[in-house]
Amino acid sequence: MPYYIKRKPKKKEKPLPLFDKAGIKIKKKPDLVAKLDKVFSRYIRLRDCMPNGYFRCISCGQIKPYEQADCGHYINRQHMSTRFDEMNCNAQCRKCNRFMEGNMQGYRQGLIAKYGEKRVLILESMKNQMRKYADFELIELTKYYKALGDKLSKEKGI
Repeated sequence: MPYYIKRKPKKKEKPLPLFDKAGIKIKKKPDLVAKLDKVFSRYIRLRDCMPNGYFRCISCGQIKPYEQADCGHYINRQHMSTRFDEMNCNAQCRKCNRFMEGNMQGYRQGLIAKYGEKRVLILESMKNQMRKYADFELIELTKYYKALGDKLSKEKGI
């Protein structure tokens, strides 16, 4: 009678987490975009804030404290070509941004008053352009806007 050795099935190899040569975990693109979103939003809100700690909503014109500011996008965030465009993003009150779906009519009028009709038309034409950011670009933009945000925060005392 032949004797068969019963072997255990091989364990499936789990993919190792991504590490670079120094052993630091590599961030994935969605993490980098989320971090840049956070830093960029802070910069925009600080940029549009007055030295007294208040801002004027670009859509409705109400003056509210900095803590109630959102970074509102004229062209939706899904369009990467304008997602981090400083002209596309402005301080907006939470009511307009979250509950009135951006108050687009008021937002457009505010943009025209701030930048002019021609620049708004150029911004609207950029909507359909394709834009992909490399990881390096996202990291560098994060550093850049963090430094600008820290500088503005110190200057305005917020």
